[in-house]
Amino acid sequence: MKDYVTIIGGGLAGSEAAYQIAKAGIKVKLYEMKPEKFSEAHSNENLAEIVCSNSFKSNLLTNACGLLKEELRRLDSLLIRIADETRVPAGQALAVDREKFSEKVTEEIYNNPLIEVIHKEVENVDCDDGIVIICTGPLTSEKLSKEIAKITGSDKLYFYDAAAPIISKDSIDFDVAFYGNRYEQEKKKEESIEEWKNRQNNQIESYINLPMNQEEYKKFWNALVEAEVITLHDFEKREIFEGCMPIEVMAKRGTDTLRFGPLKPVGFDDLRTARRPYAIVQLRQDNLEGTIYNMVGFQTNLKFGEQKRVFSMIPGLQNAEFVKYGVMHRNTYVNSTKLLDETYNLKSNDNIFFAGQITGVEGYVESISSGLVAGLNAIEKFNNTKVKITFSENTVIR
Repeated sequence: MKDYVTIIGGGLAGSEAAYQIAKAGIKVKLYEMKPEKFSEAHSNENLAEIVCSNSFKSNLLTNACGLLKEELRRLDSLLIRIADETRVPAGQALAVDREKFSEKVTEEIYNNPLIEVIHKEVENVDCDDGIVIICTGPLTSEKLSKEIAKITGSDKLYFYDAAAPIISKDSIDFDVAFYGNRYEQEKKKEESIEEWKNRQNNQIESYINLPMNQEEYKKFWNALVEAEVITLHDFEKREIFEGCMPIEVMAKRGTDTLRFGPLKPVGFDDLRTARRPYAIVQLRQDNLEGTIYNMVGFQTNLKFGEQKRVFSMIPGLQNAEFVKYGVMHRNTYVNSTKLLDETYNLKSNDNIFFAGQITGVEGYVESISSGLVAGLNAIEKFNNTKVKITFSENTVIR
């Protein structure tokens, strides 16, 4: 048996697994193909890069994801700790400065003497005399995807995911835009216009809101559904992830679909007009300095020029400076319910674990959780304890 555990993929799950295993005094070889090779959606050299939204979802313990985060905190999750340290205002959600988050994770992993980071694309999985955790995520390279299909004896499955654009705050027109957290407005129904203006001037809330009247919304909707999208290789036959659907796909489901989705005006009153807007576009803070904001729910596959043209039609964004345009990418995953046991161990080869989005879990926190569970069980396997660490059905981790 090798004197280390191999982890392939330095994303959220891989970084968490590496930390847990090293904490147990076991050496780790962590393979990450960046910066030697980048996927179509990644752009920086750090580990644990966040590609889509910067939100880790609700922090409330009455919410499943909030409770999952609290369980992970109590289990000493490295990535949840760093998410807390790099959080940006987002109401009841845990949102992070994505650059600082990945920088801090990278620093922690690189500074751990038991973890060796190897920047290389893995094409073959060697598990004959050692333990391997595959955490290559939804953007697994083509060569490794073929290797995984061979190991599992199953064709890989996939769906398509997308990321939203990011905008410079300085380019937003605050004669139109206003600050406010959804539903918090409902608690302030009796406030005066002076109190409302004071909150705007002090920038108390974490979201920037762009109200639209009916005519503005209709023009925007028509332009959106007619805009040109990027066609990439085998994107003609798409399996769209419902939880991260491109805004243009959602819009084509009906004229008012967006108004009951990411553009719903519920929970807001614009006291300047003394009425509720017909639709609301929300922008969420994306860094600690509050200089850039992402467009909530605006994952897209529109051509970059079309994003600039169509999204600039939104009131308040007529002079918008796009720091980053939205992109669409293919997500690869394995048939976990058939191939893996409850510890993410491959049933046909107990030297191999999987973790992260490649297992089909949905979301950042869920990926971190799977990395932690796979890491803890890799420790037991390495120590030959014959123990499997599973969690009670009363936990969210389960």
